[in-house]
Amino acid sequence: MVVVMAPEATQQDIDSIVDLVRAAGVDAFVSRGLTRTIVGLVGDVHALATANLRSRKGVQDVVRISEPHKLVSREHHPARSVVRVGGVPIGPDTLTVIAGPCAVETVEQTLEAAVMARAAGAALLRGGAFKPRTSPYAYQGLGEAGLRILAEVRAETGMPVVTEVIDPASVELVAGYADMLQVGTRNMQNFALLQAVGSAGKPVLLKRGFAATVDEWLMAAEYIAQRGNLDIVLCERGIRTFETATRNTLDISAVPVAQRRSHLPVIVDPSHSGGRRELVIPLARAALAVGADGVMIDVHPAPERALCDGAQALVGEDIREFSIAASILSPVMGRTLTQPVPKGSPLPVP
Repeated sequence: MVVVMAPEATQQDIDSIVDLVRAAGVDAFVSRGLTRTIVGLVGDVHALATANLRSRKGVQDVVRISEPHKLVSREHHPARSVVRVGGVPIGPDTLTVIAGPCAVETVEQTLEAAVMARAAGAALLRGGAFKPRTSPYAYQGLGEAGLRILAEVRAETGMPVVTEVIDPASVELVAGYADMLQVGTRNMQNFALLQAVGSAGKPVLLKRGFAATVDEWLMAAEYIAQRGNLDIVLCERGIRTFETATRNTLDISAVPVAQRRSHLPVIVDPSHSGGRRELVIPLARAALAVGADGVMIDVHPAPERALCDGAQALVGEDIREFSIAASILSPVMGRTLTQPVPKGSPLPVP
């Protein structure tokens, strides 16, 4: 961090800043230029959080030159990470597909969707047992009954399960069934939840908030990492803008930006960004071409009867088209398409 002194700052102003930061245990180094002076700060600058440096006499600006999210930053972890979920890798050398129904409805629907997910090349099964919805009258999910269905389908197909957790009180319950805990867009800054999933001992899929900056997204990941869990996958799922032609605006540039600033894997959810079936595959192609480490898509055996987000769920021909796109683009991008774990392979015991 550097403190930029105003051109009119006096020596007394500079000495006052130096004395203040050194009293807080931070080293200060003064560098004088032709028109202004800067004070470089080295050490635990968090100790200056209450010092209000910008308001001090003679200070023009305070500039942070190191990443505030140190645990998830590439500043101290240059190599990009690989996160394994039930033996399935998500990282820089692979392309991993996560697919399944947006919401768990029945055993039959979830099992059929899992078969469709495998046909799309998915190695991980997604499905929501708890559904935080904007309207209190919308389908809220089956709760623990939905978790039991997911566990049953995992036993049948061998696909590790990714499912959402919506509050700290249910983290232990969901972690007892899931292979990966998902934090949804509405909960990205639910800091108590982030700390709870960070302590749960399971990989975490962290969706970007629909109104969050990349910095805020990475700081949310830092909350999880601070609890000792670095098995975090970031998911870009579109942000809210003035545009109404799509459900959300897919910020495709967020993928390389996040990968450059963080060592965590970054995937894209083209289903929730586009919101319509015909947009999912074009957006998925864009995600693969920009270098995403994976994609997460919705599939459903009968979208017209889906209790949640049927309009964006892929069906038969769409799935074949997506599978072809993934198989072609993976080697072009220097990646290997992750294969599903063979049925019968040992998985973590829920």
